[in-house]
Amino acid sequence: IFEKISSSQFPTMDNSSLELLRDGNTSLQMELQSCATPRNQASRIFLYAFLSVGIVCTVVGNFLVVLSIAYFKQLQSPTNYFVMSLAVADCLVGLIVMPYSMIRTVEGCWYFGALFCQLHSSLDVMLCTASIFHLSCIAFDRYYAVCNPLVYSLKMSHSRVAFLIVVCWAVPMLISFGPIMLDLHIAGVDILLPKDVSFHLPMAIMLVAYWKIFKAAKRQARQINSSKKQRHRNTMKREKKAAKTLGIIMGVFLIFWMPFFTVNIVDPFIEYSTEVIVWDIFLWLGYINSSLNPFLYGFFNRSFRKAFLMFMGCRVCLPGSSPGMELSHTRKEGNERAQ
Repeated sequence: IFEKISSSQFPTMDNSSLELLRDGNTSLQMELQSCATPRNQASRIFLYAFLSVGIVCTVVGNFLVVLSIAYFKQLQSPTNYFVMSLAVADCLVGLIVMPYSMIRTVEGCWYFGALFCQLHSSLDVMLCTASIFHLSCIAFDRYYAVCNPLVYSLKMSHSRVAFLIVVCWAVPMLISFGPIMLDLHIAGVDILLPKDVSFHLPMAIMLVAYWKIFKAAKRQARQINSSKKQRHRNTMKREKKAAKTLGIIMGVFLIFWMPFFTVNIVDPFIEYSTEVIVWDIFLWLGYINSSLNPFLYGFFNRSFRKAFLMFMGCRVCLPGSSPGMELSHTRKEGNERAQ
């Protein structure tokens, strides 16, 4: 992934120019002279406007997710701690990755030097990998909540959730920044890791976990119909609904990133002939996924939707608003929770 992103950020340069950039011997003036801008002014303005809207939605939407979970006690659960950490990763994508990628995509050139190219690519890989790790943890969290509810509180204690979140950040950081910190890219050392293992292996694990959740949910649907305890029925319904929402989020993530990782595998077999514009389109599909999660939370989860509306309308500052307030959408739902 790192190799391909780094190469695609210099689309108009030949291999010798790339080698000079890696060695740090090419000046910014040479980079500008070797870049071409095939797009006309109108298309550039349109792309800047369109991609800027995506960046703003990514940052603002995910910041709302973080604020909502941090402020409202009802949203503070083991699952939502993973969701909040995932939102931090997506927000960072919008803040420090997408703006520079937007300029590279629109201008057809990388203006920020070889060193920052390495840093930008490493951040890109790190945050993408962190997102996949978080989704894997969410899949396991939902697996225990739906399939093994009796051991859920033991398996997903606050200390274990905190440990898993640290792992979700530490491992991607080592994978992406380790080679640069050790100067392996300067020494010309190749790290022999399976291609795209950080995407396809977690994807397989998530699919297996959600298949088991799907089978358990069908079995529990019959139990909900036959259960006479309203509290038990409400709990099972909430867990199923949470699993469904997060399953949709996981599915959207896989759909939007699958083209990029698929082409990344196929490209060597076609002698690296994939056009730069194809890489740009598939890469931006992955970026756009970071802006979709807040909309999915708002669409499928009533509590998140109400929390978002309260922050956007500044109603959290009004009298009567408190971190412990009820976020249920309807009075009926609030009455069911009290039973």
